[in-house]
Amino acid sequence: MADERRRALSEVLDQLESSVQGDSIAISDVIEKLGHKSFASLMLVFSLISTSPASAIPGITTVVAAIVFILVVQMMIGRKCLWLPEFITRRHMSAAKLCKGIGWLRRPVHFVERYLKPRLTFLFHRPWLWLPLILILCLTLFMPVMEIVPTSGSIASAVIALFAAGLLTRDGALAVMSLVLLIAVPVAVWQFGFAG
Repeated sequence: MADERRRALSEVLDQLESSVQGDSIAISDVIEKLGHKSFASLMLVFSLISTSPASAIPGITTVVAAIVFILVVQMMIGRKCLWLPEFITRRHMSAAKLCKGIGWLRRPVHFVERYLKPRLTFLFHRPWLWLPLILILCLTLFMPVMEIVPTSGSIASAVIALFAAGLLTRDGALAVMSLVLLIAVPVAVWQFGFAG
């Protein structure tokens, strides 16, 4: 059971890769493959897409921000099944860029998985869960603006992916790490992107 949970991140990448067919893939196909009830997996996948070289797809950071925003809101209100507006689910991504991104992600994911284990699981229950969710919600509002600051959108997405990985594997240490980075990201983006 511990090994299965530890490999949860690789399994999500496997599911995403198996959903790729043809020259492009629709957002709706990704959701269908992972399941409408897999909030943590969906948050992980879309934030990882925006972290990987697939983020070079124009507008992908904004789309991912919108998806994560809607996903987090539905988590907070206790919805059991994800709903996304059709104008988002109909969007397509380049299959080649997506597969390149998945390949790029496998090495860091395998490295992280070696250290994953259930701990500090109380952080994934209310009211503790509300704090990271609210911070992620705020972060997604700034992500479209981050597209004008090179790599900042990818950094923000990586922080969200870190929290989603913790949620998926019940590793509270990752949640704490993402919480610290969530607070630091806006400061860093301003310092290096705008103030400089």
